[in-house]
Amino acid sequence: MAQIRNFGPLARLRSDASSHVIRYGNKGIRQSGRGLVFWFGPGTSSIAEVPMDDREATLFIKGRSQDFQTVTVQGVLTWRVADPEVLASRVDFSVALNNGQPRSEPIERIEARLAGLVSQAALEYLAAAPVRALLDAGIEPLRARIEVALAEVPSLSEIAVAVVAVRLASLTPTSELERALQTPTFEALQQKADEATFERRALAVEKERAISENELANKVELAKREKLLIVEEAENARNRATGQAEAMQVEAEAEAGRIRTLETAKSEAELARMAIYRDLPPAVMMGLAARELASKLDRIDHVNVTPDLLASLAEGFRKVPPVVDAS
Repeated sequence: MAQIRNFGPLARLRSDASSHVIRYGNKGIRQSGRGLVFWFGPGTSSIAEVPMDDREATLFIKGRSQDFQTVTVQGVLTWRVADPEVLASRVDFSVALNNGQPRSEPIERIEARLAGLVSQAALEYLAAAPVRALLDAGIEPLRARIEVALAEVPSLSEIAVAVVAVRLASLTPTSELERALQTPTFEALQQKADEATFERRALAVEKERAISENELANKVELAKREKLLIVEEAENARNRATGQAEAMQVEAEAEAGRIRTLETAKSEAELARMAIYRDLPPAVMMGLAARELASKLDRIDHVNVTPDLLASLAEGFRKVPPVVDAS
């Protein structure tokens, strides 16, 4: 904003570089430019100050779709002054000569005109389609439609106002309609979530079933192997028992053979001895018996020999046949 200081009949103006100052005199424009500093006579001058920086106007549009649903559009419109002298000739940008304050509100008037043009283009766009189509399309088609509409309006170029950019933040229905529109999507997402949960549970059940079947198969296999092991152990035990029985039988047969051989030898020896004793006289037999008995006794305290016994023994020895030496 320009600073004006009064010094009696004269005044001095100092402006910023972002403002274009125009001083009018009796013969039209006397001075025009940005960041000017000059002296002037308040009685013979009129000054206009036009801002040259980019300005932003807030957009808030509420319209109806083709199916009579309320839709709200929010955004920002950026604009600037293309020719300050032309704009100052069409819109009042004059300032008070005593303090430099604007005499009116030109910026608000320009932004109101821009908002009206944007609202007209936006309402026409919203009314041409149902709300579902508008929401599905998003804000980009509407933004392009507004830019085209502003570029085609001659009233803006006539006052030297240029639109820099149109930025839309949202295109939304009412909260009730938004909830109603979100319900099918929410239900579909919930259904997909339920399906995913069911699939996870089914997969978990399938894995548990596979694990159980694997454990059961392992148990069956272990049982089969245990059964085979028991059969093998029984077979081995039978084989050992059979081998031991056969070995014992062989040993028993060998022992029986040895016993039979020994008994046979004993029997033969006894028979041979009996054959020898069978032919001996009784007196010799008595003598042998006496010798055998004497060999069994540890000691003999006394022996009674009667004459009758000696006579019988002598008689027996006389009857013994002489032994013939075969050699």
